[in-house]
Amino acid sequence: MADVFDKETRSKNMSRIRAKDTKPELLIRRELHKRGYRYRLHRADLPGKPDMVLPKFRAVIEIRGCFWHGHNCHLFKWPKSRSEFWERKINQNIVRDKANTKKLEELGWRVLTVWECSIKGKTRLGSTQLIERIVDWIVANKNSSSIEGEI
Repeated sequence: MADVFDKETRSKNMSRIRAKDTKPELLIRRELHKRGYRYRLHRADLPGKPDMVLPKFRAVIEIRGCFWHGHNCHLFKWPKSRSEFWERKINQNIVRDKANTKKLEELGWRVLTVWECSIKGKTRLGSTQLIERIVDWIVANKNSSSIEGEI
């Protein structure tokens, strides 16, 4: 199936997709800050420049988009056009994510992955419930984990 947009419009739309300071990131950052948690953003000295780093808890929070990181949920569908390109790109993201998580764990960091489907879409959690789960993970000193939308 051909793209519904012409090449110029598609390019313009794709260029507006942010890598940092996305709405889900800002929501989580704002809520954690309100609760007194302090963090650093995108620390370049750590593998993958994690979205949020809580040094006091040796914890890292990654907020991942389900499409860009190939999450198995209702928000992810393989594109029908340029399928080889997208398959290669998304699979590289998945491999890189796993490698960065492993490196962080080897350095003694705990990693929490918060998936976009837990924040928006038909399986989203309430914002209070989401933040409570994140806070519980931080203070309980739990191993690396992830938060996804509920079915």
